[in-house]
Amino acid sequence: MDLLFLSRRIFLGDGSNGNQLLHGGIIVNTEGTIQRVLRSSHEVNSYLYQNESEAVYDFGELVLMPGLIDANVHINEPGRKDWEGFTAATKAAAAGGYTTIIDRPTNATPATTTVQALKAKTSTARGKIYVDVGFWGGLVPDNGSELNPLLAAGVMGLQCTLCGSAPPVAEEFGAMTMEQLTAALREVDEGALLAFHAELPVSPAIPPDESAPKCYESFLRTRPPHMEHAAVEMICDLALAHPKRHFHIMNLSSSGNLPLIRSCQREGAQLTAETCPHYLTLCAEQVEDCRTEFKTWPPIRERANQASLWQELQRGGALQIISSDHSPATPGARCLTYGRERGNFLKAWPGISSLQLCLPAIWSREELQLADVHRLMCWQPAQLCGLSSFKGRIAEGYDADFCIWAPDEQFTVSPETLYSANKATPYAAQRLRGVVHATVVRGLHVYQQYEGFGQPLGKVLLRKSSKKVVKFVRV
Repeated sequence: MDLLFLSRRIFLGDGSNGNQLLHGGIIVNTEGTIQRVLRSSHEVNSYLYQNESEAVYDFGELVLMPGLIDANVHINEPGRKDWEGFTAATKAAAAGGYTTIIDRPTNATPATTTVQALKAKTSTARGKIYVDVGFWGGLVPDNGSELNPLLAAGVMGLQCTLCGSAPPVAEEFGAMTMEQLTAALREVDEGALLAFHAELPVSPAIPPDESAPKCYESFLRTRPPHMEHAAVEMICDLALAHPKRHFHIMNLSSSGNLPLIRSCQREGAQLTAETCPHYLTLCAEQVEDCRTEFKTWPPIRERANQASLWQELQRGGALQIISSDHSPATPGARCLTYGRERGNFLKAWPGISSLQLCLPAIWSREELQLADVHRLMCWQPAQLCGLSSFKGRIAEGYDADFCIWAPDEQFTVSPETLYSANKATPYAAQRLRGVVHATVVRGLHVYQQYEGFGQPLGKVLLRKSSKKVVKFVRV
């Protein structure tokens, strides 16, 4: 029998109803697919009078909208489960209203740079995940022969870095040069999505202030905005030289790159870009000594940098997506344990733990409307990852993925309430607005406030490829 989900404030995200909230219901079949949308209380009453449902879930005045999608999440299992594993990451996602996340290829061992490594990821994930999970494939200097097989095996796209990773990942996921990228483009299928961590090393490197390693400014000065600018210039050159290919810039922090991206987009390049909540809501001025939970690459910049980023998130701007770049690590790696290295910004692992808090962090700033949140954190991520035919909106035939939340309800961030494997977050003790009450994946309640989690019934998502490449590997 069918399930019926009711709310007086449903946001469909399908472009109908003038993006207004409607008082209605959603009928979900036994396959977890939306069968019908009831667009008024009259339709709901008629349906209830004429039909019997297996269960009726009435969320009253809570907003029911499509589940959020995050295309930029580091799940470090296998290999570094103590940093962040599939169970912890997907619980954090579900508690934050996300129903689909896409795993980055770095940080796990092995990195997702071969079909064999992808198989290790997917086999590890199955049976542990509370939301649906897809995967990026890694593009590194020595894996050219693996790229098309990875795409055929179902990765969402290929992701690389232009500046190398932090130790110990640096040895496992090397940086790409312009020459290596050009060579890879000659080999990779034209329809492949290529994503970049967009920073280029400066020469000579800017030395840190070794006399003040626990001061944020000592780290910030080593990664100036022109590192990003040089990388964005390179990516724009590639995008203009290959107009049939889709290029994507991840976790953009510096607003000085926005005119360059806009110009490239106007000239016809298939170039998209995203930023992260920490670049929009946190600033360098608030980072106190030893607060290494604020450290990330690219860095959180000064408050004056934020206004232009918010402006470009408007429809038609240079930025199309807000993603978390969720990247926790153990307290030791983050230099958060007691001892001589505690609070050392120059040695701490760079990465923000924020997946569970992205929606309230963004909503608390009151810069965006609900339709903007849907577009930036749901629909356009679905389009980027090739999921928009069945995820990202509430419509007949789509997965019944819902985020049910109270936009006006407030809470204080307490690390003890976070489900990530490691609790350190720069949002600790902040008062935020917007509380997720329930998350539904394909009609199944995976998270309910105060009641916790259901079963880990998330699915592994593999992107369909137009080419079938058979490759036998040992796993």
